[in-house]
Amino acid sequence: MNYRKFQADHLFTGGEWLSGDSVLVTSQEGEIADIVPVAEAGGDIETFSGILCPGFVNCHCHLELSHMKGIVPEKTGMIDFLVRVIQQRGFDAGIIKNAIAEAENSMLQNGIVAVGDICNTANTVEQKKAGRLLYHNFIETMGFIESTAAQRFEASRAVYEQFARLYRTPVESNSIVPHAPYSVSPALFQLITRFPGNHLLTIHNQESAAEREFIEKGSGDFHRLYQALNVDISFYKPREEQSLKTYLSHFLPNQSLILVHNVTTNKEDLEVIASGQLPIANLFFCVCANANIYIGNPLPDIDLLRQYKAAITVGTDSLASNHQLSILAELQTIHQYFPHIETGELLQWATLNGAQALQLDDVLGSFEPGKKPGIIIVDEDFSQVKRLL
Repeated sequence: MNYRKFQADHLFTGGEWLSGDSVLVTSQEGEIADIVPVAEAGGDIETFSGILCPGFVNCHCHLELSHMKGIVPEKTGMIDFLVRVIQQRGFDAGIIKNAIAEAENSMLQNGIVAVGDICNTANTVEQKKAGRLLYHNFIETMGFIESTAAQRFEASRAVYEQFARLYRTPVESNSIVPHAPYSVSPALFQLITRFPGNHLLTIHNQESAAEREFIEKGSGDFHRLYQALNVDISFYKPREEQSLKTYLSHFLPNQSLILVHNVTTNKEDLEVIASGQLPIANLFFCVCANANIYIGNPLPDIDLLRQYKAAITVGTDSLASNHQLSILAELQTIHQYFPHIETGELLQWATLNGAQALQLDDVLGSFEPGKKPGIIIVDEDFSQVKRLL
């Protein structure tokens, strides 16, 4: 077998640092064979400056919104952002298709190897047929009116079926998921969580102070969203308890869940999770720092998440709320706001943790024999990333 051998100033496996004299040995296709000392590696070693690292995992993206880059101004706030996306997402099919292709190309160039992609439509199916990136397709559904739950769910199931045809085992790569606590009725939650094979789910969680106020008190700016959508929610009565507790009880003990954004997640929320009162098997917290800033929200309290040993991952969100689909750019921003967090911890969030969250850690996320995690070189100051394999 012909091998490729890689050496850099530093080698990060996805979970730990190895000394700079370590050499990563792979097949020509990128399957990890071994990591050996340079003295045992022989010749033909490719050497690089920077950090040798597994490919990045983007745990939260909306590839289908790539045509909306620059359409919504920055700093609108949560409600105006949501209204604008809903009202302005309709474009010519050719423009949407080209934007999806360009966005996927940019992710490949930015060292991303796998994506947790939110899908409200089947617009990304054709692009994904090429298999250039690994995707878990999260087919998103929403509907706050109880009586529409079955109709809304069936519409999402029709989208699910279009993605299912791409895969030999559809349930491994596709799920039907709730949009957010403020947009999914209890009846719709029941249909989602009990859909056969729905073992991995994701939800937009606690993205703004207005969301928390609406869920916990029934008041605030979210009423303006429903007025804009011409939806009568006069029936809504908040349960007057923590927003996490209100909806996480809908999930099942065998389900894993990625909570996305977590801007207002606080100590009380994390205490509830730590107490084991909730039924979920595995919980991940996805940080989308640049999208928070773009919309005008704060960043989550990442140090608090770390204090509670939360499993943190990284996402880009969409080009409607970001200037690029780059995990490295997300790490740059997190480092800017939390400079005390060590490089290795940040890289683990972007590699192994992300792979575990998407249940792809048997093939991605770390340099272990038999895996094909992708190989990237990252500058030590996070200024650049280059894909090697």
